[in-house]
Amino acid sequence: MFIERTSVGLDVHARSVAAAAIDGVTGELVQARLTPGYDHIRSWIGQLPGPVAVTYEAGPTGFGLYRALTSAGVRCEVAAPS
Repeated sequence: MFIERTSVGLDVHARSVAAAAIDGVTGELVQARLTPGYDHIRSWIGQLPGPVAVTYEAGPTGFGLYRALTSAGVRCEVAAPS
């Protein structure tokens, strides 16, 4: 069983990241357009009610974002494009 309060989906591209988060307690939906910088993404996630779980689709940007999030204590899953 997972204990995260907020679930985040990221659509990661080389120039921008579309982000959506839903609070599992209140049902509030938050959307944002972010830069692909790891610090910017971590900062936005840090403002959400925690704990937070993140998922994004594997792609040409590699696994740097995964490493940045997991090292910050955020549960992150990289989903296969299929």
